[in-house]
Amino acid sequence: MENITQSLRESKGARWGALAVVSFTMMTGYYINYVISPLKPLLEEAFGWNSMDFGMWNSAYGWFNVFFLMLIFGGIILDKVGVRFTGLGASLTMIVGTLIQYAAIEGLVPMDGVLFEGSFLEMKSQIAYGALGFAVFGVGVEIAGITVSKIIVKWFKGKELALAMGLEMATARMGTALALALPYPMATAWFGTKALPALSAPMMLGLGLLVAGFVAFIWYTFMDKKLEASEGVGDDINEEDEFKVSDILTILTNKGFWLIALLCVLFYSGVFPFLYYATDLMINKYGVDPEFAGAIPGLLPFGTILLTPLFGSIYDRKGKGATIMLIGSVMLLVAHTIFAIPFITNYVVAIALILFLGVTFSLVPSAMWPSVPKIIPEKQLGTAYALIFWVQNWGLMGVPLLIGWALDYSNPEVMAAKAAGTAIPPYDYTLPMIIFASTGFLAIIVALALKAEDKKKGYGLELPNMQD
Repeated sequence: MENITQSLRESKGARWGALAVVSFTMMTGYYINYVISPLKPLLEEAFGWNSMDFGMWNSAYGWFNVFFLMLIFGGIILDKVGVRFTGLGASLTMIVGTLIQYAAIEGLVPMDGVLFEGSFLEMKSQIAYGALGFAVFGVGVEIAGITVSKIIVKWFKGKELALAMGLEMATARMGTALALALPYPMATAWFGTKALPALSAPMMLGLGLLVAGFVAFIWYTFMDKKLEASEGVGDDINEEDEFKVSDILTILTNKGFWLIALLCVLFYSGVFPFLYYATDLMINKYGVDPEFAGAIPGLLPFGTILLTPLFGSIYDRKGKGATIMLIGSVMLLVAHTIFAIPFITNYVVAIALILFLGVTFSLVPSAMWPSVPKIIPEKQLGTAYALIFWVQNWGLMGVPLLIGWALDYSNPEVMAAKAAGTAIPPYDYTLPMIIFASTGFLAIIVALALKAEDKKKGYGLELPNMQD
């Protein structure tokens, strides 16, 4: 009698357990993504930063990914050697990048002077070292992201794929919530004072979390080996499914791929860079006490924790993925447009808008990432996700720098007060919020085009993910 071995992915406990482990690793990375965001006023006071300095540090996230094509190489490595090696390497890279950032905040590297003086790259030494660390970290966390995406497809294809991706994103964003809420009280109350803040303490916590995330991924590698043993395959790619350079051209000539990639860069450019500045917005426009200001944008990820899995489950069972992405794009425009209105300064409105933005942030990703396997074959998924993330990184690199410039440009009185050493007036955030609103407007156009392309090509974006 023939002995049929059941795949480990058929076990609910096994696949959801694997999801929990890799989601924790991503959560630790998302904490570092935003750890300096609530510290902007303290960093400006302690080190004499301006908004361009802050924007330069955060812009560095995409430097290596965009200009050195590290994300694309990471995707190719992922498709060549599999998830275990790639995930471990990405986790270690996050730790190294965070160590460099910690050194820049703590003063373990040269803090004074200017690097690249006289060139368009001119920046303060401290900013240069910190930006280098964030750039290295950005390579690690982005490659970890595409690796985890492929892991989820590996365990959940034909099952609760959108729900699984939604739960992973929800778990990761708990790291974002912690990063927005904890650093200011950590620096000014728990480990320092307002007069002498412990600015490196939040980064040190992040280092500890990343080490824990690395250990968790080591644990996952054993689960992955068991999965492949149950299916009679290995982490190495078989000859038929092996990635070929020609696959890049195949992906790049797919119109559906480009529409997903453009929607991704526009939508995330309206959310992730906004979170870098959201705490400062709460302080300057809505008059919120700095000690509690980070808690308001920290509400946004908590909304996604419940709603992203919910919307993902709806996509799994009912479909309508392209419609979900369109609705989310419209909501992004509405939220940022109201944020941009100068005379609306009540903090209750700010809280309501953050919660509204949390719904928005749940809608688009819950449908976007599970839609990619409907457009791109599984053997090309690692490279496809890498290319999408590469396009996204142009926005994550450029928009923080653009917002930093816009703040300094539209607030000459703030720059003058800093130069004179007098009391610093509040920043006017009208121009930056208009820029963020424009990302929502453009996202609507792309979402409509994607919906039309799906109807034309029959990708199945409006169809359920779960197979009977």
